[in-house]
Amino acid sequence: MMALTCNAIEGREIRTLMDARAKAVRARDVDASVAGYAPDLLLFDVVNPLQYLGRDNARKRAAEWFASFEGPVGYEVRDLTIDAGEDTAFSHSLNRVIATTRDGMKLDMWWRSTVCYRKFDGKWHVTHEHNSVPFDVTSGKAALDLKP
Repeated sequence: MMALTCNAIEGREIRTLMDARAKAVRARDVDASVAGYAPDLLLFDVVNPLQYLGRDNARKRAAEWFASFEGPVGYEVRDLTIDAGEDTAFSHSLNRVIATTRDGMKLDMWWRSTVCYRKFDGKWHVTHEHNSVPFDVTSGKAALDLKP
């Protein structure tokens, strides 16, 4: 399901960008997965370090992530909501990966994603992405078993 607010045409263009990214993740295609990122991207991911600066560092992160899996990768974007103006926009969603790591661990994990976009040269680019998981305040550990 996708909710669009403000400019529906711009929102559909962003949805196309996000669909292409999801397809790239499923295919473990590093270049396609970062194709929509702006050169000066700021990425907050669910793993260390605190931030990745630039598309090149995001590309390196994607390559490492994809290499950590054996076999197919399932990837889902749920409840995507896009709020788009003429040249800036943001979206939020719940994202899921289902895969097997190289060491045989089965991974089925949901996280929260907020993405900011800017339109330049007639095309939408991801300028900031923030992915996170809640944590259990008692144990201090990430809550990786939550489901929507």
